[in-house]
Amino acid sequence: MQRLSVAAATACVGLLAAGCGGTDAPPGPEELLLQPTSARGAGAYAPSAAVPAPAFAPPAVTAAPASPSGGGTTLRTLSGAAPGLYGGLPERASCDVPALTRHLSADRAEGRAFATAAEIEHGDVAAFLRGLTPVVLRADTRITGHRLADGGNRAHQAVLQAGTAVLVDHFGAPRVRCADASPLGPPVPAERAVVPRGRPWDRYRPDQAIVVKPAEQVVSSLLLVSTADGSWIERPSGTGGEEDARPEVLPPVAAEEVFADPALAGPGAGAGQAPATSGDTGSAPAGQAPEAPLPDVPAYDPLPPADVPPPQPDAAPAPEPLPDGPDAPPVLPDVPLPPASDPYASEYSPG
Repeated sequence: MQRLSVAAATACVGLLAAGCGGTDAPPGPEELLLQPTSARGAGAYAPSAAVPAPAFAPPAVTAAPASPSGGGTTLRTLSGAAPGLYGGLPERASCDVPALTRHLSADRAEGRAFATAAEIEHGDVAAFLRGLTPVVLRADTRITGHRLADGGNRAHQAVLQAGTAVLVDHFGAPRVRCADASPLGPPVPAERAVVPRGRPWDRYRPDQAIVVKPAEQVVSSLLLVSTADGSWIERPSGTGGEEDARPEVLPPVAAEEVFADPALAGPGAGAGQAPATSGDTGSAPAGQAPEAPLPDVPAYDPLPPADVPPPQPDAAPAPEPLPDGPDAPPVLPDVPLPPASDPYASEYSPG
């Protein structure tokens, strides 16, 4: 599987406004396409393969800080391996991968255009799609998308709404939008002022979108959050839900705090971890209060104080005297006993 190049998304990844880039940029603003969960628009590569699912309330995302260079906002970047970055339903795929595979393999024009935009060979489309993992975005996500135009591909910068069904690769990076089969890649830093195009959704805030960075190593399983009840799901990469299981070890972060501000986290906390809370003294699981301490109990001292003598055992009662006179018991004569015999004497005797 070929990874998309991320060289363009380095120092100024995700800047929403001017302040990153040279002075020779052509005039005019850059467009940022706002794409709701199920919107297709013009230039789709295939009919929608997004599987309808119940709506869910995305977790809160702490607003990103302003760029140090001024004039813009640097979006927060999370690793594709971050637990809780994506969501889904247990044992249910959010994208109909077989339908996508059939369409893009049968239609040579759309299939070849898709392969070019995804940076793969046309003959590898089926294997490429089968190797991806269907998930749902839990936060508005900035990407580079593509659409068919003038017989070829046209790239555009976009924000995908939380709740959008996508396919991610073995590095946790979004590669396909299921509603229109648009190949996805990392966002390109803006060099000029950005003007949004499209109708924003109610919860959309430009500084609360995130950027997904491909993980440094292959991710064997993704830790998803159930969009039905908020529980954790472990989904092996390249599967569609048929092998889902509950993680043996739960992540050290609450599902609702995945997108908390990493600057508030304690020492050693990484992107996507919950901030450390002052006053925590126990090791209770995330989302639970630590157990109350046991009340103080005086220690047991097995030794008595030095000025108190230890208790003495009770003396045995004296035997009662035997009666005298005619009621006295008869006195038996002494009878010598025979010597004790040792059946093993000859065995151990010398000679």
